[in-house]
Amino acid sequence: MHSVCIFCGSNTGREAVYAEATRVLVQALAEAGVRIVYGGGNIGLMGVVGEAALAAGAHVIGVTPRKLLEREVVHTGLSELHVVDSMHERKIMMAEISDAFVALPGGLGTLDEIFEMLTLNQLGVQRKACGLFNVSGFFDGLCDFLDHAVAERFIRVEHREMIIVEDEPSRMIKRLRAWQMPEVSKWMDRKPV
Repeated sequence: MHSVCIFCGSNTGREAVYAEATRVLVQALAEAGVRIVYGGGNIGLMGVVGEAALAAGAHVIGVTPRKLLEREVVHTGLSELHVVDSMHERKIMMAEISDAFVALPGGLGTLDEIFEMLTLNQLGVQRKACGLFNVSGFFDGLCDFLDHAVAERFIRVEHREMIIVEDEPSRMIKRLRAWQMPEVSKWMDRKPV
């Protein structure tokens, strides 16, 4: 695992613990020699990722749509900054250059990004570890929903279990490195042809 993509909010959230946990995770990744990939923002938790990665001496890559660069919400002091034309192209590039993905607290964009990576795994398009960094129980409700979707037979238990949920950086890194793709089809009710 050479690079981890971090998905997170462009806001910092209500509690200071979100920014602090972001710094701690980024520091741990840097100490483990892992390259950081993220959305390139200079605001919210994204800004914390960029600053913490640079402060820790990590190689940090930002991937941003041109419109965000024009709005001046992009960190211009990163090791690398890739400017793409759309949010879709941003996710494609992040998926290509990252070995694993971690979602930190965030909103709709964060959920969109991590769930696209999980869906690509589920469909067998890629085989890359995905985790939720569960700062102060931020993702507890989401995990409850996923368990409900399993109970209602919309998600296989094996695909639910492929989502790493941790609140401690070293355990997250260890589990990302040890992750194995479940060898099971997405479809539960498909009849043989």
